Amino acid sequence: QVQLVESGGGLVQVGGSLRLSCTASGFTSDDYALGWFRQAPGKEREAVSCIGHRDDIVYYADSVKGRFTISRGNAKNTVALQMNSLKPEDTADYYCATHRLYDSTYVHPVMGPCYGMDVWGKGTLVTVSS
Repeated sequence: QVQLVESGGGLVQVGGSLRLSCTASGFTSDDYALGWFRQAPGKEREAVSCIGHRDDIVYYADSVKGRFTISRGNAKNTVALQMNSLKPEDTADYYCATHRLYDSTYVHPVMGPCYGMDVWGKGTLVTVSS
């Protein structure tokens, strides 16, 4: 059973930076995508950024392009999200995500590797104060 554990959330001022980390375990294959979603109060969960199993396909939501960077660690089962120039609208619970069943041959034309992610961590809260 795949498990995802996030860390790194917290309180930061507008314009500041935070780095989220996620460690995944329980995969039966070496091919898997990892990503980050977020959910703000009263809003639906949305994809923030995801990275494919070969690290060559990356998705960013338009709202975070140029500010956030996703990366895998040297250990393939870790993924980080570097968040810079944070805004109040970035305040949300951030969830690490992956697929229960991953089709490494398919890339969604819009969502990229975020498409179909259905396994979630417990989340970490990011609060950006103005």
